[in-house]
Amino acid sequence: MSQGTAFGNRWWIVFGATLSMLVAQGPVILYTLGLFIKPLNQEFGWDRASISAAGGVAAIFSAMTIPFVGSLMDRWGVRTVLLPIVVLCASSVALIALTPASIIVFMLFFAMTGVLGSGQGPLGYAKCVSAWFDDRRGLALGITMSGIGLGAALVPQYTQFLIGNFGWRVAYLGLGLLTLMVAFPAVFLFIREPTKAMTVADDVPAQSPASQDRLPDLEVREVLGGRQFWLIACALLLVSTVTQGLVVHTVPLLTDKGYSPESAAALMVAVGLSTMVGRLLSGYLVDRIFAPFVAAFFFLLPCLGIYLLGSTVSPVAGIISLGLASGTEIDMIGFLTSRYFGMKRFGQLYGYLFASFVIGSAIGPLMMGLAFERLHSYEPALWMFGAFMLIATAAILSLGPYRYPAEEKIPAGAGRVVDAPAAERA
Repeated sequence: MSQGTAFGNRWWIVFGATLSMLVAQGPVILYTLGLFIKPLNQEFGWDRASISAAGGVAAIFSAMTIPFVGSLMDRWGVRTVLLPIVVLCASSVALIALTPASIIVFMLFFAMTGVLGSGQGPLGYAKCVSAWFDDRRGLALGITMSGIGLGAALVPQYTQFLIGNFGWRVAYLGLGLLTLMVAFPAVFLFIREPTKAMTVADDVPAQSPASQDRLPDLEVREVLGGRQFWLIACALLLVSTVTQGLVVHTVPLLTDKGYSPESAAALMVAVGLSTMVGRLLSGYLVDRIFAPFVAAFFFLLPCLGIYLLGSTVSPVAGIISLGLASGTEIDMIGFLTSRYFGMKRFGQLYGYLFASFVIGSAIGPLMMGLAFERLHSYEPALWMFGAFMLIATAAILSLGPYRYPAEEKIPAGAGRVVDAPAAERA
């Protein structure tokens, strides 16, 4: 698709990426898993820890696959890799409907969703959007990742409707079909990477004096040898452990407090909407305020949310605090990767960092499930989660200044950049 088509404006890329994020792995697999815990327990007798572990298995296999997918995208392009991934992801989700009375098979099906659907997450969309935006990169990424929040609000409602009316097997078939019908057209019509930056005045590649003096982008080995990568990875691991662990167990936690399954699922709308708000707000702020400061503020919110969710004071306020934090961490992966490491190896580096996030999403639900099964209470896990958020905040505040800040705009008279991609350095 050329830049001169009807969808040539770069904001169409953001629209397509946001639409596809509605049915990313998070909303479809992780944010709905809590809805399946009690139906699966009733049919097969599996405990909460075992069912939660299946989600963890998917996350671990996804974490192992994502860096490889990122390398493919760096080499062959985002769209070329994403189209078959969407089909494979949708098929693997639908396949869970065939689960027999074996927790091992159930986990194997989830492992398959982790491998085949590893690219149907933020990686490719963040890479594409970051390549098109520099000065408004935070906002563009925030809008894109808000699709996950909207999906977290809507997909569980769709899933609960299918479970309540047709059973959990039909629900997994419906989730696979939804993924295919939403993501495939979005990628096919809107997702593309830039070829060059153009100016209105002369239709030639745009380069500012700042870009000519810009430091060369880092190679993977240079990044892995520095402390900043590991600080970001540590923070993401801890934050993901907390937010995803709480998200998966929000529905059973609320039903334990007397909420009906339908009411608890309805309250997941608050998670989704607050996640969306968190992503939009953090994306807007990081273009104006040093990103680690923004991240630190949002990372501290779950400390309040953990207390409220575990008490009878206001579970809804706790859910909102949790959602705001959950709406920040994925935005930060793309933004911090581009600002500290550059765009040349963005896909592979994003894949490594996102893998740490995914590993946390495996650990968190398992910790919550084990706490409940062994100690008959979520409270010990909640206290530990509070400590995790404090450590993550300290790590993110230790990053230091950007290596690749936003480039200066082209001076007046040299042509104003309109719908121009960020400079390519591959």
